[in-house]
Amino acid sequence: MGNKVHIFDTTLRDGEQVPGCKLNTSEKVNLALRLEALGVDIIEAGFPVSSPGDFQSVTAISKVIKDAVVCGLSRAVERDIEVAAEALKYAHRPRIHTGLGTSDSHIKYKFNSDRATILQWAAQCVQTARKYTDDIEFYAEDAGRTDNEFLARVIETVIKAGATVVNIPDTTGYCLPHQYGEKIAYLVNNVPNIDKAIISCHCHNDLGMATANSIAGVISGARQIECTINGLGERAGNTSLEEVVMVIRQHPDLGFKTRIDTTQLYSLSQDVSDIMRMPVQANKAIVGANAFAHSSGIHQDGFLKNASTYEIIRPDEVGAPGSKIVLTARSGRSALAFRLQQLGYQYDRNDIDFIYEQFLKVADSVKEVGEAELRQLAGFHANAFKTQAI
Repeated sequence: MGNKVHIFDTTLRDGEQVPGCKLNTSEKVNLALRLEALGVDIIEAGFPVSSPGDFQSVTAISKVIKDAVVCGLSRAVERDIEVAAEALKYAHRPRIHTGLGTSDSHIKYKFNSDRATILQWAAQCVQTARKYTDDIEFYAEDAGRTDNEFLARVIETVIKAGATVVNIPDTTGYCLPHQYGEKIAYLVNNVPNIDKAIISCHCHNDLGMATANSIAGVISGARQIECTINGLGERAGNTSLEEVVMVIRQHPDLGFKTRIDTTQLYSLSQDVSDIMRMPVQANKAIVGANAFAHSSGIHQDGFLKNASTYEIIRPDEVGAPGSKIVLTARSGRSALAFRLQQLGYQYDRNDIDFIYEQFLKVADSVKEVGEAELRQLAGFHANAFKTQAI
């Protein structure tokens, strides 16, 4: 099975589906090149049949990407597949990503169909795609809510038809991690030809479990994770690329690895945020503004003694600017002394005790004590001691 986890980035497709995040072709090409430099294995460049602009973008990306696989999405419709193949004709390593819903809900309400028809349809779409490339990924939409026995039949059928990657989406973000992991394990153990394909995790974040579900899937036998920069995507978003990559990096005991150059994560996160006009929440794991910020006195004291007490990742590992000591009413003397020292002030313990009393008064009146306030406190201290001397 191997220990490499392929990173499939869908920022340019699923991520772009976020309202207000539409990109033009030039922006998509530039981001695709950044993703390739990051070490992404597969770039899902778009949904070619959806619009002339998307077709143009997938074509343009196909022409410039040399190392990564370039993937185009399609429905299980012959015209979709043909258009995806046309858009990908310049790609060095093209992949067609096709599929359809497999849950009883989708079969009944989306297709007004039955399981037997879905099995035939699934095989047919893969066979059609195989006319254009030998790298075919099949997605079983809403696999998270699909009966495992039927899902196994679908996966066996599409692998027999020529699928090389089988995508098991938790489309609605419904699964708990143990449920998603058990689903992947069920496929590993009950699909006779599963060794002929890579299992992929495509998890949404509706209940905040996309990262946990993807990792559970990999532990159970999946070897591809579909994700986006900053976790962008439909509704509550997709699995966050930076999160799953750093989970794998920080837990070498799991035995997995990726090709991602983690030192580029922070800068790419910022660039995606800017170009897609979607701010990164301050408490976002790995790349948020507060990911390496410390404001509690207990945390600050421990961090200043040894950073590993409260940071399991070094900022430089992800290319972040550095750790921050943020002064608030919850901060202690050690943090105050540290920040004053950064500004060039050297004080003994008695001095800090005196300044700290004044500091607390200021801190109770503002959200954060900044450089200006610190210099005022230092000036107050100096004037107080001048008065004592007189």
